[in-house]
Amino acid sequence: MTPMKLLWLLLIVASAPMVPPACAASGPWEQPSAALAEQIAGILGPGQAHLILRNNSKIPAGEIPAITHSLEEALKAHGVQLSGAESANTIRITLSGNLRERLWVAEIAEGSETHVAMVHVDIPDARPSITLNQMVLRKERLFASPSDHPILAANQSDSSIVILYPDKLVTYALDPAGPREQNRLTISSRRSRTRDPRGILLGDEKGGNTIAIVPGVQCTGADTVPADPGPEHPVPGSHCQDSDDPWPILSPDSTNGSPKLKAFYNAARNYFTGVITPNLDVDLPPFYSAALIPRADGAGLLINGIDGKVQLAESRALKPIAGTRDWGSDFASLHSGCGTGTQIVVSGSGEALTDSLRAYEIPAQEAIPASTPLAMDGTVTALWTAPDGKSILAAIRRSASQGQVDSYEVDRVTANCN
Repeated sequence: MTPMKLLWLLLIVASAPMVPPACAASGPWEQPSAALAEQIAGILGPGQAHLILRNNSKIPAGEIPAITHSLEEALKAHGVQLSGAESANTIRITLSGNLRERLWVAEIAEGSETHVAMVHVDIPDARPSITLNQMVLRKERLFASPSDHPILAANQSDSSIVILYPDKLVTYALDPAGPREQNRLTISSRRSRTRDPRGILLGDEKGGNTIAIVPGVQCTGADTVPADPGPEHPVPGSHCQDSDDPWPILSPDSTNGSPKLKAFYNAARNYFTGVITPNLDVDLPPFYSAALIPRADGAGLLINGIDGKVQLAESRALKPIAGTRDWGSDFASLHSGCGTGTQIVVSGSGEALTDSLRAYEIPAQEAIPASTPLAMDGTVTALWTAPDGKSILAAIRRSASQGQVDSYEVDRVTANCN
């Protein structure tokens, strides 16, 4: 190479722009960080804010510093200066996702108001170490009712089961030959019963009685059985009284004690009004069902509104939950120990003759399937958490052929971790 050509080559190299390696110039987190920061800045505007990042996804912990850095730089580019101390404005970002995509959710708190922004992050060529639907739901029949009345709720002990019907509370012995009635408490009310009756069962604070609640009535039935049991000899101490007290929202730690939350029930309309005690500092719409689920800062209240919208009340804000289009009106929390530890078990939508149950996890603001659907032998009419918290009890209606009457049963649903 001549000296002149060498000189020209050196000049070309010196004048070329410095391009860092591709992985450093545009990492996998910069695009979603920029998109989320743009939304946040559009809500918050320039100013100071405190950033909190929570990883509820399968992103390795070693990647979190890079994601934090990308978010900080993107926010600064939009005029959002981050402060290490708590300020009037707080940005809480949760990283969540499943095998197909990741969802990043930002909660922007400005004083007493909270806004939400989110971005979806694709996962190209993902090779996860776990499989989606890692749980398997299983069912077993606990009780086949000899009555053709709907089953509203049930509580099981070692050798007996308490069944709440719309007009009676019955204790059955679980004999191999079939259920044998031990005691009955008639439920009478001055109010007309609704077309779709509802009710709940729980233990009192002393653990010695069963408390049954139906619209307008609360009953107490002693769990002890007389020496000569029979429907004509009700257990002493059993009684019913008119009551408009709020209904407890059951959770695994409240079925045999004082519930944390209670909701006022509209007996004329067959749903909860949205008024909760103690107050959650957020206005709730009327809802059909509710469940407490654990969150990083305590517990959140998941509700299924009468309009079909599933929302989560937490941190004094009401947040929409995506991925619930196929949900029915009944759900209950399950402490399975699989995945994050707690799931929501949901009935299928509609009045199918053959219903199904499916478990979901809600790490942020999207319901992610945690199991495949479990086919049920009929229509799920009620669903609640068992006292142990590790199983779900479901009331099932089996539709009869023409000219016959429907039958009812109680199934226990548990989860196995793959």
